[in-house]
Amino acid sequence: MSPDKMVHMANQIATFFKTQPGGKAAERVAAHLRDFWEPRMREQLRRHVAEGGRGLDPAVIEAAPLLG
Repeated sequence: MSPDKMVHMANQIATFFKTQPGGKAAERVAAHLRDFWEPRMREQLRRHVAEGGRGLDPAVIEAAPLLG
């Protein structure tokens, strides 16, 4: 997947979970990514974060290490 599309999708997920009550957006983002993104997509996200995470919402960057 193109990096721009991946960033856009991940940020949409973060935006949703940041609006939900109870906080813990990063944990919820990580759970969603584990449940719905295939392993290659999660690995691409982890690499993007390791390279600086350009364009990613802070909740996504915080979620990346929680992906396992």
